[in-house]
Amino acid sequence: MIRSLSRRNLLSSLAAIPAVALLAACSDSGEKAEAQDVKPAAPSDPTKPAEPAKPAAPAAAKAPEAQGTVDMTAVLKPGALPDMQLGKDDAKVTIVEYASMTCPHCAHFAETTFPELKTKYIDTGKARYILREFPFDPSAEAGFMLARCSKENYFPMVDVLFRQQANWVGVNNTKDALLQIAKLAGFTQESFEACLTDQKLLDDVRSVQKRGADEFKVDSTPTFFINGKTYKGAMSIAEMSAIIDPLL
Repeated sequence: MIRSLSRRNLLSSLAAIPAVALLAACSDSGEKAEAQDVKPAAPSDPTKPAEPAKPAAPAAAKAPEAQGTVDMTAVLKPGALPDMQLGKDDAKVTIVEYASMTCPHCAHFAETTFPELKTKYIDTGKARYILREFPFDPSAEAGFMLARCSKENYFPMVDVLFRQQANWVGVNNTKDALLQIAKLAGFTQESFEACLTDQKLLDDVRSVQKRGADEFKVDSTPTFFINGKTYKGAMSIAEMSAIIDPLL
């Protein structure tokens, strides 16, 4: 459960967040690969020249196993905050991601998988993508609040905060680090503090998180709901494609 913080101490709390606070709730989708049995090569015939090795064909990615199912009609009902969406409403595939701004696995997905997911499926009208806030700590709450205050620049702000995660998560003074990033995005000192002292926005962000946990059993990030199936952990574009392609 997220510790309740009032608007009076959210800003001050950002100045002293433990470096590893609450990041354990992030999950990792990867399983350790098992070593393959290796057999020694047969000795070559010295009377015949060796043939050049042929490159192995890339193995097709296997779709990760779903961790459960969910009623997408219920998932897509409006919540405390309007959904932030990319893609067409009538796309055949709907992807809802619950993420935390301080989760390293969420940042890894945002940097390594999402750009190609957007190009291959979202921009082409095949899928729509919805990002929902699931903060585990005050720093993540602040990051999402700044993204919401960016209005039409919500997704660019999220992208910057994920890419700059190492520069503001777990540092000595998170408030100052976030302020420097926010200024590059057009915030002033005044608009920055006004955003992070907006009690209604803070309550709404927490409400999105609480609804995800209570109604849809989200307990780690990133968690994805894709056309009624639940997937936990950051996935590669090959894994995402293996899930999405059969749905098209």
